[in-house]
Amino acid sequence: MENIHANHNKINTGSQEHTPELKNATLITGASSGIGLEFAKIFARHGHNLILVARSEETLKSLKEHLEKNFGVDVKILVQDLKYYNAPQAIYDAVKLDNINVNILVNNAGFGTYGKFSDTNLEAELEMIQVNITALTHLTKLFLKDMITHNTGRVLNVASTASFQPGPLMAVYFASKSYVLSFSEALAEELSNTKIKITALCPGPTQTNFQKSANIDDGKLFGNKDPTAKEVAEYGYDAMIQGKRVAVYGLKNKFLVQTTRFTPRNVITRIVKKMQE
Repeated sequence: MENIHANHNKINTGSQEHTPELKNATLITGASSGIGLEFAKIFARHGHNLILVARSEETLKSLKEHLEKNFGVDVKILVQDLKYYNAPQAIYDAVKLDNINVNILVNNAGFGTYGKFSDTNLEAELEMIQVNITALTHLTKLFLKDMITHNTGRVLNVASTASFQPGPLMAVYFASKSYVLSFSEALAEELSNTKIKITALCPGPTQTNFQKSANIDDGKLFGNKDPTAKEVAEYGYDAMIQGKRVAVYGLKNKFLVQTTRFTPRNVITRIVKKMQE
């Protein structure tokens, strides 16, 4: 897989510097915590230069220092909040200014909210749509065109087992992840005659800060037996390298996903609601 694994060409970390040499790098959104943070460590361990995107500058600076020191890769950080419409274009422009070629795009950033749709905060849900759907689509549109020019690349979109059914009490989140899965599978087929691969990673409940940020108390969906973010990220990395279109983490989740194909949707919807109450 050409230009997919380790590439040790140097990346300029200053936004005003230019060199004629095109440099490959992996861009990861939501890289400061959870699965995104683990992705950053895994890609660095495999020798990928990185562009890390998140809202927390201090966290990104610390992560950059750690990864460059321990893995000998170059890391560029971009402090951007994807809830703003112009963030994807700003990210792309910064990358192009530094003459970097993003040959792997990891659309990991995302969040959820919990509660009845009639009661939840509209602004938060519109921001969720912006991050989970619009920014992911925008970034993919921008960087995919460059991948097509070079006829090589990978896009790893973090979807969810929530992608496979409606989700009462998290209606907008489940719907947003359904979009990510459908979008990813469609692109994979469009690009089936190229060397570009699109992967949708579909983890179930994972030990991250997702529950806290979504205001979910202890419930049937989450627990101490959930896989760690590192385990999910390792699985996602391997699936991307193998070129899998859909990667559902864990045998239990694979089974549950398959049952949705044969169970009436109104029944599935009631079950999901009970699990989330």
